[in-house]
Formats: sequence, structure tokens, C-alpha cells
Amino acid sequence: MKLIDGKAVSQKIKEDLKLRIDQIKAKGERVPGLAVVLVGENPASKVYVANKIKDCEQVGIKSIHCHLQEHTEKAELIKTIEKLNNDKEIDGIIVQLPLPKHLNENEILSHISIHKDVDGLSAYQMGKLTLGIPELTPCTPSGVMEMLRYYEIPTEGKRAVIIGRSNIVGKPMAMMLMKENATVTVCHSRTKDLAEICSKGDILVAAVGKARFVNSDMVKEGAVVIDVGINRVDGKLCGDVDFDNVADKCSYITPVPGGVGLMTRAMLLLNTLKAYELYA
Repeated sequence: MKLIDGKAVSQKIKEDLKLRIDQIKAKGERVPGLAVVLVGENPASKVYVANKIKDCEQVGIKSIHCHLQEHTEKAELIKTIEKLNNDKEIDGIIVQLPLPKHLNENEILSHISIHKDVDGLSAYQMGKLTLGIPELTPCTPSGVMEMLRYYEIPTEGKRAVIIGRSNIVGKPMAMMLMKENATVTVCHSRTKDLAEICSKGDILVAAVGKARFVNSDMVKEGAVVIDVGINRVDGKLCGDVDFDNVADKCSYITPVPGGVGLMTRAMLLLNTLKAYELYA
């Protein structure tokens, strides 16, 4: 069993990004810019935002932090987003989720310019991915694909099983794996014989949101297991995979923490540079 080290892979991506942005600076040109919008005082969200700003500093991306009060009304938040849409020094915009309950997340996110949608979740960007001509792709599944490439894990002709069909992970993950010629099965809460299907996967991606849901009976001997889940149990972080129960059966496995989460952050930076190169 080999651990897929998200820290090492994300660090390599960040080093490459810094080199590319240093070259932009050396030409005297404007560097890419990322705006992070936070509404309210959610402690976890504040940590995530702080990490994203720190990541930007490390690679040379300009960052703007827009922190709005918990009771901010829809019109004010949309006005903030529109201002950032029109800011020529900003290439990417993310609205940190979850939003306070009085705000509709889908409605708010729909106001982000498709050219600044560095989360890659707009209908436009998801449509491009579906058509096989991706531009800005969802960060978490993109990070998974980068991990597979880094460790030279083949996908062509392999059977990949994804547990979870969310717009953020499951659906785009399936499309990315299909683009790399894997045969993909997407499982969900209504799937019958789930354990049997999972146990046939050469690559198993767990994105179900249930702590330690995947056990050894669900894993094929020698499988590559990618754990996308982040859950907190008894004050400690754990994934959707029962790591201690599963690891010995795997050829490769991602840990939690230290796996996919770090890659998601790195891909946000990469998408910001892509948006700069594509649309600026």
C-alpha cells in the first residue's frame, strides 16, 4: 500500500504556479487576482478563507477578502459580486459556502461571471466539461485527476466506481474519468448492491459524506482508493473511508487529512491563473 501524499502533489503544483507568476511579474504585467467573499462568522469558513488567502500569497496571486455581515441582504451581496465581476484586476471569484440560511446559494452563485467562476460550477463551465472541452473545472475532482497523474496511476480501460453524484464532486469526477478512458459507474443512496459494485472498482472514489462509510468488503484487492470525504468524529477529522480497515487491500490510498483537501485548494489557484490566461 502506498499513500497518495496530497501535500507533496499540491506543493509541486504551487511551486510550478509561482514560477509561472514570477515570469508574469518579470515582464511587468499584472498578476492574477482572486476575490474571496465571506458572509457571516462561520468559524470553519473563516479558517478556509484564511488558508486560501495564505495560498495566494505563497504563489504570488493578488487576493481580495470581502467580509460581509451575517445579516447581509441578497441585493447587497449581489452588488458586491457584480462589482468584482467588473474589476479588471480580479480573475477569479469564490463565495465561501455555506451561506446564511436567508440567502439562496444557487441564486447567489449564478451572479458570478462565467469567466471568473474558478470553482468551475456554473452551467457554462459544467457544460464545457460535459462536451469534453473543459476550461475551468471543479476543483476537487480536478485535484483527484492531478494526483492520479502525479503517481502515474493508469485510468485507461480501468473500471472506476464513484460513490456520490453531487455537482461538486460526483458528476464532474465521472466526466473527467471518462475523458481519460475509464469505464465509470456512479453510485448513490438508491443504488442496489452497492458493496458488490464498489468491490469491482479498480479505482474507487468515495464522496458520500458519511464518516468511515467504505469498509474492506467494498474494496477490490489492489484498488486505488480516493477518499474525498471530510468528517469530524470525536473532535478528529476522518474521511468517508475506514482507513485502518481498508488500507491493507489498496495499492494506493489517500489519507484524511493530508489528501484530497489540499489538492482542492491548489486547483483553485491553478484555475485563477487559467482564468487570467483565458479571459484577461
